Amino acid sequence: MCGRYTVTSSPEAIRALFRYEEQPNFPARYNVAPTQPIPIVRLVEGKRHFALVRWGLLPSWVKDLKTFTLLINARGESVVEKPAFRAAMRHRRCLIPADGFYEWKAVGGRRKQPFFVRAKSGMPLTFAGLWETWTGPNGEELETAAIVTIRANRVLAPIHDRMPVVVPQEAFDLWLDCAHVDATTAAALIQPAPEDLLDAYAVSTAVNRTANDNPKLVERAAAGVELEPAPAPKPAAPRARIKRGKKDDGQTSLC
Repeated sequence: MCGRYTVTSSPEAIRALFRYEEQPNFPARYNVAPTQPIPIVRLVEGKRHFALVRWGLLPSWVKDLKTFTLLINARGESVVEKPAFRAAMRHRRCLIPADGFYEWKAVGGRRKQPFFVRAKSGMPLTFAGLWETWTGPNGEELETAAIVTIRANRVLAPIHDRMPVVVPQEAFDLWLDCAHVDATTAAALIQPAPEDLLDAYAVSTAVNRTANDNPKLVERAAAGVELEPAPAPKPAAPRARIKRGKKDDGQTSLC
C-alpha cells in the first residue's frame, strides 16, 4: 500500500514534467497523509490540468461519508471490475506527482520500522491515480483521489508486499486519455516498478506523526532510533487466587 508520501520538487519542475497549463505555487511536503489535499494531473477536453483534491476516494454513489471506508489505495488487480473504482478506471484516471513514499516493515512484535523509497536518479516519481467527484445531499461537491497499487517488486518485497504503480513519462498519455484508451488497455501499465528504479532506506519514526513535515523525515535513520518503541504494557488484571497451593506460572498474563 501507500499511506504517506512526499512532494518536494519545485512547482516549476513539476509543471515542466507534466506540461499542464496552470502555474500553481505550493510548498514542499515531506509527509503527505490521507484526507489531506494532494496535487493530481488529469485531462480536461484533451489538455493536461493541475488540480488539488482530497486523498481518499469517494465513489459518486456513496450516501453517507461517515459510514464509508476511506479508500486511499486502489488494488490494481481489481480496479477494472471493483464497483468502488470501476467507473473512475474507465473515465477518471489521473497522475499523482511524488518524490518518494514511505513504507513500514514489521520488526518483531508490534514494532514497525519506516523506510523511505525514492528513485535512484533523484528524479520525481509519478503514481497512477483515480479521481472522483462526490456530490452531497445539499449539492456540495468534493473531489477525491486514490493511488493505484500493485504487488511489490523484489527490491521492496522485504519491506512491504504492496507498492504504488509508477507510470513512466512516455506512458502519461496512455494512462490519462480515458476518451481514447479503454480501462483494459490502460490496465497494462499496472505493473511493479522495474527492479533498478528505486532505492529504499530506514528513516526515523518521526514520520509516524502526521504533524511532522520537514526535510529531516527523509534523512537516513541514525543508529539507535530506527525502531519504534514497543507500546507500554497494560496493567495486568488482578488474578484469581490459586487453589491447592499451586504457584502462578504467569501463563494467564496478557503482558
